[in-house]
Order: sequence, then structure tokens, then C-alpha cells
Amino acid sequence: MKPFLMMFFPSVYWKMVQDKDQENQYCKFDSSLLSFFTSFLYLAALAASLFASIVSKTFGRTASMSFAGVAFLVGAILNGSAANVYMLIIGRLRFGGGIGFGNLVVPIYLSQISPAKIWGALNIYGFQLAATIGILIANVVNYHTNKSKGGWGWRVSLSLAAIPALFMIIGYVFLTDTPKSILERGNTETAKDMLQRIRGTKNVEREFQDILNASEAAKKWQNPWKNIIQRRYRPQLVMCILIPFFQQLTGINVVMFYAPVLFKTMGFGDKPSFTSAVITGAVNVLSTLLSICYVDRFRRRALLREGGMQMAFCLVCLHLLQFSIEIL
Repeated sequence: MKPFLMMFFPSVYWKMVQDKDQENQYCKFDSSLLSFFTSFLYLAALAASLFASIVSKTFGRTASMSFAGVAFLVGAILNGSAANVYMLIIGRLRFGGGIGFGNLVVPIYLSQISPAKIWGALNIYGFQLAATIGILIANVVNYHTNKSKGGWGWRVSLSLAAIPALFMIIGYVFLTDTPKSILERGNTETAKDMLQRIRGTKNVEREFQDILNASEAAKKWQNPWKNIIQRRYRPQLVMCILIPFFQQLTGINVVMFYAPVLFKTMGFGDKPSFTSAVITGAVNVLSTLLSICYVDRFRRRALLREGGMQMAFCLVCLHLLQFSIEIL
């Protein structure tokens, strides 16, 4: 958004509006301060994720999710009311902390709270679908706030993050902690009572015994990081690292999270750039729904291969489009 750039990154704004026919559009966004502001979110998320598991074990899953909500809320307040770039960076730091905690704790909470027969639907499909819908909503909000006449649209976009943050904080009051989390903190009877409340029946002996056995087995592993690098676990470890690594290395996050800037550097105007971002988000939601419907029919490996080929094809198309624009 132009008012946002004018206020916090004026050098980038003037590069963008001057000499349009003489400079590559990408170079106009070449700012160390802007890059630092953008990447600080992910650095903060990385740092927060390293501590999230410790906090989750000590205080419980719901408390950890409320920590993420508080971080999002503080970040939304700071960014929405920012008067200088330092407030933006600190708010970005808070957003990153919320992402680090949320992305780690929420899937764990869903997997531990849901019955075994619908574990995959709630944990994998539900979480991923909710994430794609959230991205689409954010793109739609940015599209409409970008059309504001008073130059305050960016404040609305950033401040609206407070709404889901409040839901996360309020959820701490109403949501119950998981039986496994309570059991890890040494409250066996409380964990059993909580499982009975969640399932709505007193007949939970078999499930509770499975949770108890799994908890006791986990305590026997004195050095989990040392054990996981043993030879017998090496194939699983390699796949767990390389599959998400190469997925991120494709640059998909650049397309998803920086779509307006990406399309703008390719010559699109303000409105077409935000429209393209909305279309990208809608396709993301649709693809997730199709994957949910067909994952059991075609299996995971087939969808993984298809997704890889599709990403490769689309990225080549983006490159060729950018190359043709530069030539013309």
C-alpha cells in the first residue's frame, strides 16, 4: 500500500513512482530496512518455536495457545497504531512469536484432543484448511482496505489480526487442556476425569490406559535427540527434514505471502496486484479441499508427486512471464 510505504519506507516509495520506464520494478523494493522488517517475522517465529515445546510441557497446551494469542494481540496493537518503523518491527516480532507458538502447539492440541477415528480430519485437514482460509480472508481484507481514500487502510489490515487473537485468548477460558498434557504434569486422576468429560462417557479405561502407556514409554527415552539420529531411524529422519525443506525451497511462500508485491514487480498495478493475490488464495483453498476429498483415493505419495510437478510448472511459468516483461 502506497501510504504505508510513504510513511515508513519513503525511499522505496519514491523509487517505485519515479522513472518507471527506466528501472526494473524489482529494484525499487530493494531496501535493507524493508527486507529486515519482512524477514523479522520468520526469525522471531523460528526462535519462538524453540521454546514453545518447553512452555507447552510446563504450562499446558491451552495456556501455550493463549500465549500465542497474547503475542498476536500485542503485535496487532503495535502495528495498527505504529508511528515509526521501530513500532512496526517490535509488532512484527510479536507476530512471529505468536506464529512460532501457534504452529507448534495447535496441531499437538488437535491431535491429543480428538478421537482416534477422526484424528487425521481434525489435525491435518482441519488445520491446513483453516490456514488456507485465513490466507484468503487476509487477501480479501487487503484488497478492500487498499481502496480506502484516507490512507489508513493498512492500519485496518494490521489491526484486524486482533480478532482471531482475542478468540485464542478467550479460548483459554473455555477450552479444556488435553489429558496427555495434564498427565505429563503428574495429575493422573485429573487427566482421567478430563478425558471422561471430553468423550462424554465414563467408559474411557482403554483409551486412558493407551495414553498412560504412551506417556510412560516416552519418559524412558532419556536422550530423544540422541536416539532419533540412530541408524534405524535415519530414513524417517531424512524424509522428515528433506520433504518440508524442498517444499519451502521451491519459493512457494514468496508467492503466497508476498503476492501483491510479486505481481507489482511484474508490472501489475495496485488493484490488479491485490486481485491476483485474492485469486491465488482462492485457488489455494480449492486445492486443499480437493486434496482432502481425494487423498484416500489416490494416496499421499501420488498427491505429493502431483503437487511437486505442479509447483515446478507454475514457477517456470512465473519466471518466463517475468523474463518476457523485462525484455518488452
